[in-house]
Amino acid sequence: MSQPDLLKLKKTATQIRRDIVRMVHACQSGHPGGSLGCADFFVALYFHHLNHKSKFNMDGKGEDLFFLSNGHISPVWYSTLARSGYFDVKELSTFRFLNTRLQGHPATHEHLPGIRIASGSLGQGLSAALGAAQTKKLNQDKSLVYVLMGDGEIQEGQVWEAAMYAAHNKMDNVIATIDYNGQQIDGPVNKILSLLDLKAKWEAFGWTVVEFNGNSMEETLNGIETAKAASRKGKPVINLMKTEMGFGVDYMVGSHKWHGAAPNDDELAKALGQLEETLSDY
Repeated sequence: MSQPDLLKLKKTATQIRRDIVRMVHACQSGHPGGSLGCADFFVALYFHHLNHKSKFNMDGKGEDLFFLSNGHISPVWYSTLARSGYFDVKELSTFRFLNTRLQGHPATHEHLPGIRIASGSLGQGLSAALGAAQTKKLNQDKSLVYVLMGDGEIQEGQVWEAAMYAAHNKMDNVIATIDYNGQQIDGPVNKILSLLDLKAKWEAFGWTVVEFNGNSMEETLNGIETAKAASRKGKPVINLMKTEMGFGVDYMVGSHKWHGAAPNDDELAKALGQLEETLSDY
């Protein structure tokens, strides 16, 4: 990738981080920490790797599909969808307000473009993605299916049932990613319920494992490319993506306290002072 193209992706990620803190501040509700940590991943996926169309249709034939399992990080997804042309960027100002299409957790009843399942009931996204992937196999559609999960989320048993199903059925058109930031709503993951050796665990379940730093645009781009190269070879693929919760805003970095807390006026000003406006605010 050329340096200008890489710089453009980095600037887009910075603008999306601005969107996140402004959205959550405006309604004084939402989940900024995980959203900030995943901004580089969403930009790398939607603006470079994903074969998708902003003119949205629900069946997604001939397109790569993305499912967000940890639906509470909706701010980063909404901003990414808007910035990639699914709906007007100005609609971000309605986040979590009455009668908005931008619910706190993604929903389908308002037909927001880009959203294929309601999510936020943790543990379900991988199962939904596998259903879509199996449909693509039956239809001989060579496109890929992506899904993002949180590391605290995979304490849910349904995730491991789905993991077994995927390996048993050779669902090699699935690329799952775990936001491996080590934090969940009640504290550090290792104190709540340790995941132990996560790489060995997924390998034992029959998956190909890719690891990368999700707060480096270069490493994220390369990591997703590695995962794509490993797909369609008889095994599902999972990315263990190391991030820091709150990345980009110094007082939020690495703290579970910003899992679901909104910045006040002074905190917003401080955050925006660290995040340069690179495209345009809504």
